Amino acid sequence: MIPEGTRYYLPPEARLRRELAGRLTELFHAWGYELVELPALELYDPHHVLAERSFKLVDKTGDVLALRSDFTSALANMTLAFPPERYPARYQYAGQVWLREADAELGRVREYTQFGVELVGVSSPQADAEILELAWEALRALGFEEARIEVGLPSLVRDLLESTGLSQAQVESLRQAIHHKNIPELAGLLAAYRVGGPAPAILALPDLYGGREVLQEARKLSLTDKAHADLDWLEAVLALLPDVPLLLDLGRARRLDYYTGINFQAYTQDFGLPLLGGGRYDGTLLPQACGFTVGLERVMEALRLPSEAEVPDVLALDRQMAHHLRAEGKRVEQAWTDDLTALRHYARERGIPFIALEGRLEEP
Repeated sequence: MIPEGTRYYLPPEARLRRELAGRLTELFHAWGYELVELPALELYDPHHVLAERSFKLVDKTGDVLALRSDFTSALANMTLAFPPERYPARYQYAGQVWLREADAELGRVREYTQFGVELVGVSSPQADAEILELAWEALRALGFEEARIEVGLPSLVRDLLESTGLSQAQVESLRQAIHHKNIPELAGLLAAYRVGGPAPAILALPDLYGGREVLQEARKLSLTDKAHADLDWLEAVLALLPDVPLLLDLGRARRLDYYTGINFQAYTQDFGLPLLGGGRYDGTLLPQACGFTVGLERVMEALRLPSEAEVPDVLALDRQMAHHLRAEGKRVEQAWTDDLTALRHYARERGIPFIALEGRLEEP
């Protein structure tokens, strides 16, 4: 038995997981992102955004520890402890995170494998464009050429909501309605809270979804100078990415207290969960930083893998020939017995097309 929310990975799934991991690691390296390894055990931080969902342990010293629940905060801690010699700094990471509350959307998983990058120490449209383009290249490397990246601007939503002068609880109610694109509820709340000037712009946010023309629709609204500056920034980012298929969702209102600039997620057809997500978070964990994370479990689920393991090309009774065939790129399984009848029967059952025997290949 194993704990709820964990699982075994059998062939061919385990092999493909390792292969996909290699693709991402090499891609990120080619873009200049250096691999770092972070401890799975951390000091428990009650102020961590996932503190209530983390696995907690007590050390023999009495200190409360936690299993790593988030890579971005772990990498931020590393960067603060070991500042890079120069900026910008580009890091990539890979490994497991654990959450005590299971994710029912993925079969109640509580152990996740994540890959990601963080671009630290710079804040510019060029840096955001780099992260978005790399996210697109990661999707292509994983086999999701048809995927689309949805880009939001939480700072725009936050600026409009803060301009209402409402309480934090009331602002949160409006945020939830915007995020779920519930226009009737949003209209009712704006009326109930007697929101004046910014009400039309707030009510328009859920409909600001589509191609790059959405930017022009947003500029027609009555916005603050800060909101216009946010749109100018996003427009500069988009101008650097003419060939990257992006959709704009300016009503995206997730985690307004975390993301300070763009926020994005990537989706593919017939799979409702995001494959990757990230954005800019200047001043929350680090002074200047942006990045994204890929969830391997979601990638594997979206790929809809075959259940059968890959069949070897050859079953080899001849060891020397097996070495030569492997050097040629063939997948060769070694015979475990000299009983040729048993080997032929095994090869036919597995669908192995050839047996290597005394310097020659035979059909089983």
